[in-house]
Amino acid sequence: MTKPSESGKIKELSQLLKESKNTFVLTGAGMSTESGIPDFRSPSGWWKNIDPLTVATVEALENQYELFHEFYCCRVKALASCKPHEGHFVLAHWQEKGLLQRVATQNVDGFHAEAGNMNVDELHGSIRTYRCHSCATEATKDQFFAKESCEFCGGNFRPNVVLFGEMLPESAWNHALSNIKRADLVIVIGTSLQVYPVSQLPTMTHGKTVYINQDVSEHQLFFDLSIEGSAKETLVGVNKLV
Repeated sequence: MTKPSESGKIKELSQLLKESKNTFVLTGAGMSTESGIPDFRSPSGWWKNIDPLTVATVEALENQYELFHEFYCCRVKALASCKPHEGHFVLAHWQEKGLLQRVATQNVDGFHAEAGNMNVDELHGSIRTYRCHSCATEATKDQFFAKESCEFCGGNFRPNVVLFGEMLPESAWNHALSNIKRADLVIVIGTSLQVYPVSQLPTMTHGKTVYINQDVSEHQLFFDLSIEGSAKETLVGVNKLV
């Protein structure tokens, strides 16, 4: 829930949005949890039960493929029952109105594109597409689920997500970096800003910065405006004023 005391800040953000000529949005796990997707970093999230530091790694993919495969099959199946929420559609509406120029996300669920957002940089890849880990040949979800091997090299299939220790997609990173540098307004939504290098993006703008999260205590001093509460409810609230 968005706290009643934050209503003045929502009005302030709506004004910043209307005044901005170039707005950039960065989203993290907190944007997706309201669609029913587990937040790995929350006490009730999957990180409590399965430590992705031991599963979402190249080492696990190469040496513990059974565990890796089971983990990502569960993630894909969980995603099938989830849909973008109203906040995703608000961002798409802002882009359509010319209020928002670009979205970058740490989420791999594809909800921004599904909601209609264009110009989305998926900084941690996508769980909706697959490839061979060894030779990068494209694969289907069915091939991954069936645990087939690559017909060209015999390698294992994997989702196109960025695993711990891997580089971010160069194109997505470069687009996000160049756009945030020239933004008038940067809105960071639902991310703990703990994962490098994405955590550094908000420091690379000369524009106004806004932080929306359920808990803003750790980072609010580094932003011009912080709003504590629900990503969905905050975005819906701002949208009523623009």
